[in-house]
Amino acid sequence: MKRYRIGEIARLSGLTLRTIRYYGELGLLSEGRTHGNQRYYSDQDLVYLKRIGELKSLGFSLEELARIISLRDEDESGNKRRNELMAQYRRKLSTDIERMNTLQEHIDELKWRISQLESAEDAFTECPGAACAGCEHKSRCIFFKPE
Repeated sequence: MKRYRIGEIARLSGLTLRTIRYYGELGLLSEGRTHGNQRYYSDQDLVYLKRIGELKSLGFSLEELARIISLRDEDESGNKRRNELMAQYRRKLSTDIERMNTLQEHIDELKWRISQLESAEDAFTECPGAACAGCEHKSRCIFFKPE
């Protein structure tokens, strides 16, 4: 197994020395030490660094990642980590679908408002008034007042 000094692993991972040290402090990396007390890292650490970047881009916090990685000490098979990661992915997916639905409602509202303005007469200065009675969106319109 290849051993990397901190500068090498930083270059290979695209991270700063400070970030790598911080990840080590959080227990995200299992850095080794030489007899001269210099840090060194393994190929597995490089994989972890790339995985951390990937998971951060999906919205995982460092605390969530630390909890998942710490499971390696409890289960050599990796099944606990895999199950926890799947559970986390499912929670993130559910949250993101909810956010997407909210955003889609917002987009639909903006499209509706654009449509309303496009259907107004030239020199639009206020609600179309009488035109509201025939509007297909009158049930949504805050300006429509049934007679």
